[in-house]
Amino acid sequence: MSQNILQYESKVWSTADLLIGAGIKQSDFPKYMMPYFALMMLESRLVRHYKELLKEFGAETIDDIEHKSDFLEEFKDSKIGYNEVVVKHGKTLAEICKNDKTFDNDFDTYLKAFDPETKELLGVDRRNTEEKYLDISGLSGQLRKKNILFDTVKKWSEIDLTPFNNSEITTLEEHIKRKWADISAETAGEQYTPDDIIALITEIILSKIEDNGEFLTIYDPTCGGGNLLFGVEDIIKNSYNRPTKTYGEDWSDSLYALAKIESRFRTDSDIRYGNTLTNISFIEKQFDVIVANPPYGVDWKGYKKDIENDTTERFHALPSISDGQFLFTQHILSQLDAKGLSVVVHNGSTLFSGDAGSGESNIRKYFFDNDWVEAIIQMPTDEFFNTGIYTYLWIFNKNKAEERKDKVILINGSDYYEPLKKSKGKKRKEMVFENRKTIVDTLTNFEDTEYAKVFDKWHFYFNKQAIMLTNVDDEGKTLESELPMKATIADEPIRAKSIKLTPTKIVQVYDEQSVTLDDFTISSYNVAKHNNLKEYYDNELKPLVNNLDYKDEHFMLFAGNLNYYFDSDKETIIEQDGNKKTALGNGKIVIKASYKKATKTKDAYIVITAELTPDYEKDYEIIPYAPNEEDNQQNIADFMAKYITKPFRYIENTIGVEINFNKVFYKPEQLRSLSKITTDLQNLEDDLLNLEKELAI
Repeated sequence: MSQNILQYESKVWSTADLLIGAGIKQSDFPKYMMPYFALMMLESRLVRHYKELLKEFGAETIDDIEHKSDFLEEFKDSKIGYNEVVVKHGKTLAEICKNDKTFDNDFDTYLKAFDPETKELLGVDRRNTEEKYLDISGLSGQLRKKNILFDTVKKWSEIDLTPFNNSEITTLEEHIKRKWADISAETAGEQYTPDDIIALITEIILSKIEDNGEFLTIYDPTCGGGNLLFGVEDIIKNSYNRPTKTYGEDWSDSLYALAKIESRFRTDSDIRYGNTLTNISFIEKQFDVIVANPPYGVDWKGYKKDIENDTTERFHALPSISDGQFLFTQHILSQLDAKGLSVVVHNGSTLFSGDAGSGESNIRKYFFDNDWVEAIIQMPTDEFFNTGIYTYLWIFNKNKAEERKDKVILINGSDYYEPLKKSKGKKRKEMVFENRKTIVDTLTNFEDTEYAKVFDKWHFYFNKQAIMLTNVDDEGKTLESELPMKATIADEPIRAKSIKLTPTKIVQVYDEQSVTLDDFTISSYNVAKHNNLKEYYDNELKPLVNNLDYKDEHFMLFAGNLNYYFDSDKETIIEQDGNKKTALGNGKIVIKASYKKATKTKDAYIVITAELTPDYEKDYEIIPYAPNEEDNQQNIADFMAKYITKPFRYIENTIGVEINFNKVFYKPEQLRSLSKITTDLQNLEDDLLNLEKELAI
């Protein structure tokens, strides 16, 4: 009957006609539709349960029952919600809407007749609380001001869902929520998971768990309205004889309320409200299966302090403040059972964002070090309703088969789709069963194919080796070799870091303006421009010295009888003694100015110093990684010998991890043949000649 219930989809959407007439923008439709849709789903389920319970009591109406209290008590014990107007008095919303004169009072009484938890979820009279969830009282007040409340509720009351069971109502709910996601999607990164992707995620899970009848716990820490969580559960239940319990959490008032309402019509479901990253709702639990499509591209600066001060040890490293999706993934793995399986939807940034040593790279390294990543699958573009980007399924398995230890398979599923006959928002493609089966079989076989590659996990590691290069002149000479000997330690010569000079004059001429310094111990200043020597130093002298460019061909340093300058053509410092010029090698002429405070015995003064130093340059080399330390060091040494020609010394080495799908599955562009290009050019020339002839006529 699920096909029949989808006929109600257009009827549900027709309720938005009144919103259009009231000037409510389309992106706000979900906010105004959600509470009334929830109301009709609730009422239909209550009415259906009411009729079923009457049969058990052998009665046609509640008035036929001698002990009504027993009936009402048993109804309440079902824990699906309760409304005294509906259950005790047999009055539905459709009945209330028959009289527009008494509607306001009757509708208010109807809403207040729900049990406390349902009233909280619907947002009945929660004006002074922070969480209003579906906020039906507030939104009804706004519609009343626009004079469309009665007409709106009446239109909703005409949608009778009582003939349908919970599963069928859920089917309709998911279709409606999908369309809401399609038109609102105002929060970046919030992606509604489409049915075909839910099916693929579940088929992957089914391929890796046993049908052994054991209890299975399923968790979604960013469950939204519950479509992914409940969708996975439903397929597992229809496929395997395993009892399940679902757990979910979300921070969106309205989506949490929808998921919570839905959970009450399911066996064993625990949905809680809160921010998964700062709450500890289920922190004591470990789950068999975790699925999630966490928000991506969304910053977490609003709760940065809470994350940094987290004491649960969930977060091994912190990603960029601009994107918190890897925070959710770390949380997921902290709550995944020691033999658990998780499938998480991410965008492409989690594969490669962040350099070695960054939060993102260290998080990836943490996952790979623990050997939790079994597969990463690239989805087609245009698969989701409000984004056209590539998305990826990360398959985390804490119970890898022995032959898959320290191995990862990358699967390129980007070409496995069928185009939709009619686009659904930005969703233009879907993965039909045959497409999904290809991917699941590939994961099961775990072998190289045209669209899948198996790697040792170490393939994704790399060395980011920092080195300090010593720049050389055009003859390969560096000033370092000219530095005087400073000391000897265990027969190893130690050179000074620089040649300190006593300057007599510093001159830089540029655009016919000269800057000359010939006082190197300065205690006087222009009292008309500066209040004291420190002010002269800060505002005039220090900026002047800092902006001297020793590589400018007009820069000269005089030290006694010697003159020093940088020859940019030969990339070397020249020492000139009269007419004699000596190339000292590549280096720097460093001029410093420092302010000395006054002491009890000496007034404040400024001192100018000069020195010659080697020209060092920090550089980074990206080098393949080997898990064996000796082999890794040899990799680095071989790389340096092959590619680095300047003198250098090693500094720090950082290990990074990244996954480059484009590189693994790169397909070179097919270039046209030269003859084809020549033919096309000749055709163009012929067309131009013909055009010229036509214009000349």
